[in-house]
Amino acid sequence: MNLLKVLVSVSGMTMVSRILGFARDAIVARVFGAGMDTDAFFTAFKLPNMLRRIFAEGAFSQAFVPILGEYKHTRSEEETRQFVAMVTGALGAVLFVITALCMLGAPAILWLTAPGFFSNPGKAELTISLLRVTFPYILFISLASLAGSVLNSWNRFSVPAFTPTFLNLSFIVFALGFTRYFHPPVMVLAWATFAGGLIQLVWQFPFLKKIGMLPMPRLCLSNEAVWRVIRQMGPAILGVSVAQVSLVINSNIASFLKQGSVSWMYYADRLMEFPTGVLGVALGTILLPSLSKHAARDSSEAFSALLDWGIRLTLLLAVPATVGLGVLSAPLVKTLFMYGKFNHHDALMTQQALIAYSVGLLGLILVKVLAPGFYARQNIKTPVRIAIVTLIATQVMNLVFVFPLQHAGLALSIGLASCLNAGLLYRTLRKHDIYHPQPGWGRFLGQLVLGVALMAVALIACQWILPIDWSGHALARVAWLSLLIAIGATVYFATLFAAGIRPRHFMRREA
Repeated sequence: MNLLKVLVSVSGMTMVSRILGFARDAIVARVFGAGMDTDAFFTAFKLPNMLRRIFAEGAFSQAFVPILGEYKHTRSEEETRQFVAMVTGALGAVLFVITALCMLGAPAILWLTAPGFFSNPGKAELTISLLRVTFPYILFISLASLAGSVLNSWNRFSVPAFTPTFLNLSFIVFALGFTRYFHPPVMVLAWATFAGGLIQLVWQFPFLKKIGMLPMPRLCLSNEAVWRVIRQMGPAILGVSVAQVSLVINSNIASFLKQGSVSWMYYADRLMEFPTGVLGVALGTILLPSLSKHAARDSSEAFSALLDWGIRLTLLLAVPATVGLGVLSAPLVKTLFMYGKFNHHDALMTQQALIAYSVGLLGLILVKVLAPGFYARQNIKTPVRIAIVTLIATQVMNLVFVFPLQHAGLALSIGLASCLNAGLLYRTLRKHDIYHPQPGWGRFLGQLVLGVALMAVALIACQWILPIDWSGHALARVAWLSLLIAIGATVYFATLFAAGIRPRHFMRREA
């Protein structure tokens, strides 16, 4: 298996989903703008999405994938299938109870996460109604993530990578076709979330059946392997929860800021999620099963070399993305969102948040690559301790930045905290002799800095020289933005090529 080819495939699928995500957000921005209704929906959507990250893509996958990899390589197919059945039963039962409790306790949950909304009774009531429709998404998407973890362990990376596309399609179809049938209209987005989560789960069933891993769920809490996953999930939940608690605190603070702050941060965060998903999540997804295999075989040199490959590839692609996101912040926001009810003021506020977020993009992506270095070795406690330090640092920075910078200050705190998190993970990997840098780092960093510098100069010069109207027709904006991105990418990769970097240097095969 050529990991670079797999990464290109997974990133391509993820890019399709993210592009559809931008289309979705552009449609939502055009139809609903940035105000009370969108603040209510984005808050309602953020909470089940947060729990999904905790119980599925976060804590669960970190605990489940290494143990599943161990079963796959050391046990029979039937034993592995029964393990999957019992874990599915346990996760499904827990999530069903959590979903039901959250739907019943929606007012209390809103009071804990966005108390500022209660100063406007209509806004609070709307958010509670939206919460009760969106919460089942936790159950659907968490089980969908479990299915994706199984498929990834069988090297079927493309199917889980394509699965999020269905949520974006659901939003687009519901917003364009059914808004007029709902009162208030924004309720259509809640039902789009419900439908999108269900489709993502069902879509993966045929692929699981094809590899023989679609057993009937079994609730068997006495099984030792299930308890191994549960014991690993304990610290993993704490670690992932720390990051999510930070987001909840920021959302809590934003609920007291001027109306639209939650929406401006959401739109900026969506732009951040594009490179994070296309590169960070994709790399983390393909690295974890291979790192788990090397850890199970006690192949420390191969483990370190694979981690080094991941870090270099991250820097190669994430550094220009970080700089490009900051330099092109205004064109990106105005091209993607400034239509209909989303006005110039909304675009400026979103741009401010995006620039602040972009400070931490590299750190955010590196965390996705460095953390599997611990998870693959079934060491979850170390990332948890680092996450707690990061949470404390984030809140200290919130106190420093939120008053002068408002919502952009909250975004800046998250960005800087991501860099701190990545730095501490890297230092710990080195300190514990888990990771040893391969030769050639000095030359590589020099080539990287040269390429990024020339790219930034080219992008700034083009925006200054070219007669671009970012308030013009949508197609003209898309064309200008595409041209700037193409120029930046061409200058960057041409510089790297001239400096001696070739695609073959990043080819890596894994069994």
